[in-house]
Parts: sequence; structure tokens; C-alpha cells
Amino acid sequence: MIIEALEILFLFLTAIMIAYLVRHYVFTLTVLRSANKKPSSPADLTFEPTVSILVPAFNEEKVIGRLLSRIANFTYPKEKLQVIVINDASSDQTGKIIDEYKNTYPFIDVLNRDRSNGRRGKASAMNHGFSKCTGEILLCFDADYYPQKDIVERLVKEFVDPKVGAVQGRVVVLNEPQNIVTRLVALERIGGYRVDQEARDILGLIAQFGGTVGGFRSSVLKSLHGWDASVLAEDTDLTFRVYLAGHKIRYCVDAECYEEAVDNWKSYWRQRYRWAKGHMQCFFKHSWSVLKSENLNAKEKIDGLMLLSVYFMPILALLSLLVGLPLIFLGSPLVGALWVSVPISLYSFVGNFAPFFEVGVGLYLDGRTRTQWLIPLLIFTFFFNIPLCLKAFFDVLGSKILGKDKNVWVKTTHSGNGNCYIES
Repeated sequence: MIIEALEILFLFLTAIMIAYLVRHYVFTLTVLRSANKKPSSPADLTFEPTVSILVPAFNEEKVIGRLLSRIANFTYPKEKLQVIVINDASSDQTGKIIDEYKNTYPFIDVLNRDRSNGRRGKASAMNHGFSKCTGEILLCFDADYYPQKDIVERLVKEFVDPKVGAVQGRVVVLNEPQNIVTRLVALERIGGYRVDQEARDILGLIAQFGGTVGGFRSSVLKSLHGWDASVLAEDTDLTFRVYLAGHKIRYCVDAECYEEAVDNWKSYWRQRYRWAKGHMQCFFKHSWSVLKSENLNAKEKIDGLMLLSVYFMPILALLSLLVGLPLIFLGSPLVGALWVSVPISLYSFVGNFAPFFEVGVGLYLDGRTRTQWLIPLLIFTFFFNIPLCLKAFFDVLGSKILGKDKNVWVKTTHSGNGNCYIES
């Protein structure tokens, strides 16, 4: 009886992992097939809506000047541009640096939040900034990012389609050469943004808003009442609220923005724990709504549920190992045939849950074949994510049982090390 129960559980876990494996094979092949197609017709250059840009900043003295300098050189018409920097009760020189740019460029403004209303997380700061926005389109950039000069045009062009409620650009790691952590994060980003996001857009699935390097039609965001400060992954939460409301998100692979990735394992843990916990919160918040939504078709519902569940995969992979090992010693005939699928499935979820073949194809499409030797090292980040996701799961589960969900926003510290990779 025990063997039969374990076999059923093992089969169930294996089926889930195979489903994700197939999903990522489809994503990879889709992007490969579209890689050689002719580019779409040029955007309507007469479409120049007013644009507001929000930049939340808490103790970002080492990077905020880099971003504001680039924004000052944006090619989008300045008379149609409004930039609002939210100084979220910073205790360093962030406010002073912002004021220098505000005094030099009339389209840059600042909202100063003190300790009484600040430091309550990114969502709270963004809602404050949004309340002051006047643009038809709202774009968001984190303080450590360095966008292309014409990124506003690249992102805004998608809003010509009235069905589009939000847009997302590509994230590229700026400080990749710094050390092994930044190199592995860069591989995760390549798999996620060069292949995963692009495939979702091509296939008409759930393109994900990543919290930065993207934005919204202001009327849509207003109808959704802005960001939900009770969820750590406010970007994933907004992704599903946009789709559930009947709108679409477009992904622009040619709208690149360069980020300063975390450069040590402690910062990696803190950032990914926040992502994992926030994603799990979104799973419990939106799963049922996705299933019963009349605004989503069948393939969007399937993809949406798999996207919401992605941070559970390291836990399920660990569980499959814990279930499979006893079955071997108990002499189960089933495991002999299926056991080989476990390490294959396990290895396919390396990094930020982008499988190794997605990363490999992404590197190939970017013309970076020499970097492919690093791909096997992503198995270490996967194992690193197992205890991380377990902690996030038990924290979310505990909050559900106790009826208390206290979110503590731990910001990612930026050292400014990405500055040396920017050409002057």
C-alpha cells in the first residue's frame, strides 16, 4: 500500500516536471523559428503620447545619477515627457543628487517622502508617484538601470494597439563580468528575457511585466487602482490583474535596459526570496480567478497557472527525489523506468527556472557562444533556490494559517560597480 501511494505521488511529480520541460522546449523552438523572420513593419512615428516616468529611489546615491543622466539624453520629445523621482526617505546623498538634476532639467521633478510615510516598499512609493502623473503612458525604471536613449519610443509604440494595457522591455545585466554571481544572473536573464518572454509574446500567452523597463496605459493602471502594497511581487500581481481585466501585455525584445545585478550570494538570497514569496502570494491570490476568467482563453489559463507556480518547482523537484529514493530501495518496478527522468527534469529548471537549453539558445541568438561553458554552473543556483523557496513557502503558508501576512521589503543594495562598463 505504501509503495503504491509513493508511486502515484512520484508519477504525479514527474508529470508536472515533464509538463514544464515540454513548455520550455516549445518556447525555445518558437523563438528559434522566429529568429530569421523579417522584422515587422516600422511603428507609427506620428504616435507620440505624453509619457510619465516613475523612478523609485531609496539610498541610491551610487546609481541614481547614472540613470538621470541617461534620462536627460532621451530622444523622446521633452515637452511630452514628465519624470518623477520618488525619494523614499533616503538617508544618504540620493536627495541631493536628484535635486541637482531637478534644478537643471525642467521635465524632472521629485517627490520627497519622509520617515512618516516612506520606506514602506516599492509599491507604496510607486502609488505616491502615480498620483502625480499626467502622462497618457506611464513607464517605470528602477534606480540601478541604464536604458537605451530611444527606449521610450520603443516601448510606447506598442500602445498604438488599444488592446495593449502594458508593455515590457528586455533586461540585460550591466555588470556581468564582475564575478561568478553576476555572470550566473546574466545567464538567468538571457534565458528569461531573450527566450521565455519573447516566446510568450509570440504565442499569445501571458507576457510578464517585470516591475521595471516597462509601463502601462495610465487609464488602465488607474482602473486597477495602482500597485498592491500587500504583495511583495507587485509586478507579477499587476501582470495578472491586467490580463484578468481584459487587457494584454506586449514584450519588446528590442527595448533593452541594463541593470546592475546582485554581486554576492547574500544579496541574491534576499532578492530571490522576495521574488519567491511574492510570486507564491500571487499564486494564492490569482489562481482561482485565472481558472474562471472569461477574459482568458484556455492556453492563457494554462500558461498563467504554470507561471504562477514556477517558484514551487524547486520544492517539487526536491520532493520527487525524496519520494524516488525510498522507491528504489523498496524495489519499485516503476521507478526503474522513470528515475532517469528526474535528474533530467531537475537540471532543466536551473537558474531562474529558465532551463539550460533556453539559456543556450539565448546565448546563440545573442552571438555569445563563448559564454555557454558557464551553463553547467547554473545547477548550483538551482540548488541554492531549493531552501530559499522552501522558506518562502513556509512563510506564506504560516501567514495563511495565522491570518497575518507581514511583508518586510528588503531593498537590493547597489554598489555602482556597473558604472565602469558604460562607455563615456
